[in-house]
Amino acid sequence: MGAAKNESLFLNLYPVWIITSSLIAFIYPPAFAWFTGDLMVLGLSLVMLGMGFTLKLDDFKKLLKMPGSVLLAFFIMYTIMPISAFTIARFLDLEPGLAVGLILLGCCPGGTASNVIAFIARANVALSVISTSFSTLGGIFVKPIIFQLLAGEYIPVDPWGIFFTMVKVIIIPVTIGVYLNYKFPSSIQKISVYGPYVSVISIIFIAGGIVAQSAHAIAEYAGELFLAALLLHVVGFILGYCITRLFKYDERTARTISIETGMQNGGLAAVLAKTNFPLQPLVAVPAIFSSVIQTLVGGLVAAYWRMKKIDG
Repeated sequence: MGAAKNESLFLNLYPVWIITSSLIAFIYPPAFAWFTGDLMVLGLSLVMLGMGFTLKLDDFKKLLKMPGSVLLAFFIMYTIMPISAFTIARFLDLEPGLAVGLILLGCCPGGTASNVIAFIARANVALSVISTSFSTLGGIFVKPIIFQLLAGEYIPVDPWGIFFTMVKVIIIPVTIGVYLNYKFPSSIQKISVYGPYVSVISIIFIAGGIVAQSAHAIAEYAGELFLAALLLHVVGFILGYCITRLFKYDERTARTISIETGMQNGGLAAVLAKTNFPLQPLVAVPAIFSSVIQTLVGGLVAAYWRMKKIDG
């Protein structure tokens, strides 16, 4: 029991680990500067492989039982969030690299953290998991197009580069994970329990690597980045909830889509930035601020909703 509690504590404190690794990297960049390039791609690929381990073919069939809410979540995530990021970047007059990074972040759907927040908030966890998977996989087709439209005026964008990076770090590892789970369910079930720990450790090193390589820029733009990330996530939570209620969905569904909208995959945004914009170090920086801020905002929202009973 004690070991289980310690493991749970490790996972629950992942914002603390991210902050710690970021501070270490900021104070002493060589500690994490080596974690870049292929290592970042490998780290995120392991996270996505872990997601694949948790998915079954039956999970994709569940889409047929809740197509409206899943499609609504997808639509909001790939319209409201990218447009909000673009608007915030314009409003705050961010540097081009930071603006592109914020827009890229706005184009990345919620990661596994959104599923945890949904559970705490008494939302629809099944819908959260399905929406995360569907938006992550389906996003490889729409994300490059939306990103090019919104970020192309700042710096040149290669949509095919974004697409192929997503295939490499999302489609291939997730497909392998789903296949292995189908062929060897009992073995994968034993392995998959370690997935969350691998994910947390990977994000810790990704965050440290980004900060180590952008320490000067972070110090210079910390205030703007904090405000930009905070605004983006708060807007996502509010509009995700309000739009869902506007379409007459129930409270539990509204909470779920609000969380899926407000929580972005900072790790994916960081890897896409470092892989596709190696000469623009500022592009990756907003993702690091996002990883911490969205967890704090999401945690507060989840705590409030957990105390607020849902009728029926």
